[in-house]
Amino acid sequence: MGSFQLEDFAAGWIGGVASVIVGYPLDTVKTRLQAGVGYANTFNCIRMVYKRESVFGFFKGMSFPLASVAIYNSVVFGVFSNTQRFLSQYRCRELEDCPGRSLSDLLLASMVTGMVSVGLGGPVDLIKIRLQMQTQPFQEASHGLKSRAVAAYQGPVHCFATIVRTEGLTGLYRGASAMLLRDIPGYCFYFIPYVFLSDWITPEACTGPSPYGVWLAGGIAGAISWGTATPMDVVKSRIQADGVYLNKYRGVLDCISQSYQQEGFKVFFRGITVNAVRGFPMSAAMFLGYELSLKALRGDHTVRNK
Repeated sequence: MGSFQLEDFAAGWIGGVASVIVGYPLDTVKTRLQAGVGYANTFNCIRMVYKRESVFGFFKGMSFPLASVAIYNSVVFGVFSNTQRFLSQYRCRELEDCPGRSLSDLLLASMVTGMVSVGLGGPVDLIKIRLQMQTQPFQEASHGLKSRAVAAYQGPVHCFATIVRTEGLTGLYRGASAMLLRDIPGYCFYFIPYVFLSDWITPEACTGPSPYGVWLAGGIAGAISWGTATPMDVVKSRIQADGVYLNKYRGVLDCISQSYQQEGFKVFFRGITVNAVRGFPMSAAMFLGYELSLKALRGDHTVRNK
């Protein structure tokens, strides 16, 4: 076990770039399904986006996440790995025969990561969702009629400046409470399954999982995490999309109440299929990029040595 290691942050950045490129088109579909109107199902949403905006519609607002999400994942993986390592060192400091990590270490490290992630990821998610949502039809508050949206933002920088000007700096953290309720359990269901699955897949004779093992464990962990996070992800997406043209929600509970009254319980599982489906390749690319980068940076012969 080592001390604080910067390699985890660098490897997380590389993995973040890979995950954005792989998962962004389905992320756009997920956001439109959760916060938009006029889509019957996932395939209908894909068809409508392509028909109205061509293939470029699926990459709406991607430039900002490509730069920022890479930094965000760098922090997420760096915080998780170093926190978990610190907890293991602290627990084992006076024990001769102590396992390198425990479920409690992983659980606490995941929860810390979830809390830290909101501070950096809240504004990133908000700008991404505002850019994704601005060109789709929205519901008029007064008569319930669908209207054709006109682009409100010229790009990420203009979106950022507009939010700060109209809503203040606190506006950048719209939906932060919902994001906390999503990410704290979400990262527990992300990192813990990955660690145990990769250990289970790896033969005892090997010092680390193979790239295929990393890919499979990471993909399954991503599908589990995003699938279970969907209800609060719906609430977060709606609160963050709110404000592009209208302001309907006063907070998390108000959003839950209005969504339930208008669309029933099933609304909280809107996008669960696309969430789980995109979670596999996105997280597989994230973990594979992270582990292989970590291996290269450390110059060792194992895929993982935390």
